[in-house]
Amino acid sequence: MYKNNYLARSVHIALISGVAASVLSVPAVFAAEAEEKAAKVERISVTGSRIKRSDMETASPVTVIDASAIQALGSASIDGVLQQLTASGGGMTSATTNNGGRGNATVNLRGLGEERTLVLVNGRRMIPSGTGATSTVDLNTIPVSMVERIEVLKDGASATYGSDAIAGVVNIILKRDFEGFQFNAQTGMTEHGDGDETIIDATIGNSFDKGNLVMNIQYTKRGETGQADRGFSSCPYGEADGGTSLYCGGSATSLGGHIRGDKNFQINKSGVDKFGKPTYQAGDAGFYGYYYDDTDGNLQYAYNDDSATPANLSGRGGTYHNYIDSGEGNDRFNYNEYSYLYTPLERINLTTSGTYELFDSVTFFAEAMYSKRWTNQQMAPEPVGVEFAYNPIGGNGIDIDIDGTNSYHQAGWMSADFGDLVQTGEMVDYSRRLLESGTRNFSQSVDTIRIVAGLEGEFDNGWTWDFALNKGRNDATSTTENLHNMTAITNDIISGSFDPVKQTSWSGANLAEYNYTAVEKTYTEMDIYSANLSGDIMELPAGELAFATGVSHRKESAGKTPDPITAQGLGSDDREEATSGSYTVKAAYVELAVPLLSDLPLAEQVDLSAAIRYFDYNTFGDDNTWKLGLTWKVNDSIMLRGVRSTAFRAPSVDELYGGAGNSYSFISHAASSFSQAQVTVGGSADLKPEEANITTLGVVLQPSFLENFSATVDYFDIDITNAITELDADYIANLCVSDSGQLQNTNDVVCQDAGVRVGTDTRIIFDNRLRNVGGESTTGFDINMAYTFEGLGLDWRINSDTTIITSYETTDQNGTVTDYAGKITSSSDIGGYAKYKSNLDLRTAGDDWSATYQIRYIDGMESMSGACDTGCYGAETDAVFYHNLSGTYILNETVSFGAGVNNLFDQEPEYYTGYNSANTSPGIYDVLGRYYYLRGTVRF
Repeated sequence: MYKNNYLARSVHIALISGVAASVLSVPAVFAAEAEEKAAKVERISVTGSRIKRSDMETASPVTVIDASAIQALGSASIDGVLQQLTASGGGMTSATTNNGGRGNATVNLRGLGEERTLVLVNGRRMIPSGTGATSTVDLNTIPVSMVERIEVLKDGASATYGSDAIAGVVNIILKRDFEGFQFNAQTGMTEHGDGDETIIDATIGNSFDKGNLVMNIQYTKRGETGQADRGFSSCPYGEADGGTSLYCGGSATSLGGHIRGDKNFQINKSGVDKFGKPTYQAGDAGFYGYYYDDTDGNLQYAYNDDSATPANLSGRGGTYHNYIDSGEGNDRFNYNEYSYLYTPLERINLTTSGTYELFDSVTFFAEAMYSKRWTNQQMAPEPVGVEFAYNPIGGNGIDIDIDGTNSYHQAGWMSADFGDLVQTGEMVDYSRRLLESGTRNFSQSVDTIRIVAGLEGEFDNGWTWDFALNKGRNDATSTTENLHNMTAITNDIISGSFDPVKQTSWSGANLAEYNYTAVEKTYTEMDIYSANLSGDIMELPAGELAFATGVSHRKESAGKTPDPITAQGLGSDDREEATSGSYTVKAAYVELAVPLLSDLPLAEQVDLSAAIRYFDYNTFGDDNTWKLGLTWKVNDSIMLRGVRSTAFRAPSVDELYGGAGNSYSFISHAASSFSQAQVTVGGSADLKPEEANITTLGVVLQPSFLENFSATVDYFDIDITNAITELDADYIANLCVSDSGQLQNTNDVVCQDAGVRVGTDTRIIFDNRLRNVGGESTTGFDINMAYTFEGLGLDWRINSDTTIITSYETTDQNGTVTDYAGKITSSSDIGGYAKYKSNLDLRTAGDDWSATYQIRYIDGMESMSGACDTGCYGAETDAVFYHNLSGTYILNETVSFGAGVNNLFDQEPEYYTGYNSANTSPGIYDVLGRYYYLRGTVRF
């Protein structure tokens, strides 16, 4: 049996009487029965404030999700619940993030980036976790079965909590006063028989005279689904006929090799750029063509004979032929065939918490969490590339330049399979998809531990205090199988022991000596010491003047050690440097709750809240952040509220000290046959904190003429400056490279910083390290309506949550503003920003059963692909509705059963031009299809 305190009972009453199964808006929390017991409800801290109060009505909008709501959604993880909030958006990392997700699960409020949403556990900062030298929280580390409720603050809260609380705060409250034993088992799968997921957990708790103890163990196992297992993602679509038709396309780095000749063959270079690449000028001419200046003085290239151009060959099928780029029978590589759509996971969570009363008014408390997860992703075989001078048997041989001073003549030795399509001595760009070695297999083993211990108590005057140590450590080992030491292959080509033209050279047996498994180790560590004091100062005419104050010291460290071959740049990717560093911050805050008016006409209660925080970082110095809020309760039916605040996000260890590495970013450019640019990324120790100005204004309605109905409307305006970000890769590519493949806008600061160049294979290459540049801002409305009533002998509850985005703007280094509202992108980080998102829930309950029906709505969006400027197939997505149905039957006091169907009508994800992955955006749309689950619970 459960032993609930007055707060837990009040929240339970609210969840039954005024809230939907998915979310509830706190101002509408307490129905009549709860209000009658308000005097008995203990004083608590609501997320966004450290002042303890007897009600949950604050100036900031808060959404609460309880354990029954999570159960009604059939979710086996916290991210599965939070990512369905209408306030969540943009790019989100989850089980459907196969490329780059590394098994992590995050939340992204307002679409402002997961790093701008602060995650707390029981009101205290959670250890950054997952893979990499990360600053975000992997929600896999928090067991869903231990959750009592989740409070989501949709407002800035840096004055209360410090860095990262720009978009909002997710506070996950774990079970503390649990008494008895409960065992849960849930399993489910899609109607295709894949994507299976099983969760088994047990919780035991006991309360005694001086305290309580709760322990929980949870095991989760999730199966995979391949992109080839769904018709909509079986192959990557390309567009033909001016964007009027689709065909199965893929990567230009294809099976059997993709060979590109050198248009500059036999042209003597005029010089070299800072990358060591040759430069040319007007008048330079060679075998295929020549350079000239156009009428605007821009350097252009022309062929001597348009019918005699450099080779563009494919070795698909074992013989070389002219490369077919598009349409039916093309030579592109279908990478979807080998990639996961839904990634597997295995996870163990161990959690315990307890309290012990040492003596009157002094209690010792402790929490301990440990999680271990194993995750896997699978992607297509590695794409590799190598450049070499063609030196066929029967040719005249070539001169090999070893170090610029020594050279020798090498006789022809390579296979002559290129024929006369490539000239002897011509540089060849050879790229190939190494199916012969197998798929790239990614795996992660992640250990996370968090321990909180401290003392809390109450003075004789009613002031409460606490002192706590919050320590966490996250260690991850990530492996990638079937990579290749391309430096060794290049050296063997130069020495004449590896013939790249001969197809059998690329057999699995021959590649075995070059094949390696990359092993990367990362860690994060956090130590926080904090002390808080709160209470009532004095009685004012309108109520008690209350305060909270506190100090803290936090140190965060992180590091990443890349695989030795990767660190040396010997693989197919560029060299990646190690990451290592730390920072410390000291902070102090003061918060006041000031009652201004009470029991007056049109002013039943008016309260002012104010907070200020001072902080001092060893990396960039000191500053402060503040918050002012006002609640104006006109009468029992109407309350107005508003908050004006500042917020900040300090640069993380990875952003400050991240080693330079190589990445591939999606672009759409006429001059490149690749859909990705090669980009150098990394941190910068010169970064400053992001800053934000935040405004929320709202009204809470509980009309007396409609009992048990409530509505809230909140306006939000978040304006971030000094944003830490990379510039959009597609923007850089199109700004700095013309459609003909020549550099342009070379005096533009973006192009100068990026150092853009175009490889001989037409791959666009540039530097895109982090910087404080431009900003981001978003405005919109959150609307909630809830109504409970009785009818047909049943209890009913209807809840609607809607978020309307009126703008989501980014400002780049040049001051150019891009509005993403109503747009969808190719980026997994940016994602999409539907103007309208809504959740509608209907729940009914009898004596021993309940049922919930949910409809999720995502508005249609426009593709931001540059291809749509001239006509494309998927210029926009349609609006999408998802329907979920679930129910619970209580057999007796000990046993209950539940079942549900998600995506009841098997809605397929939307295709759009410039898609992110699997011909859609898996972070936005459901890619599994109809999903069934069963659940059983035993409690005593």
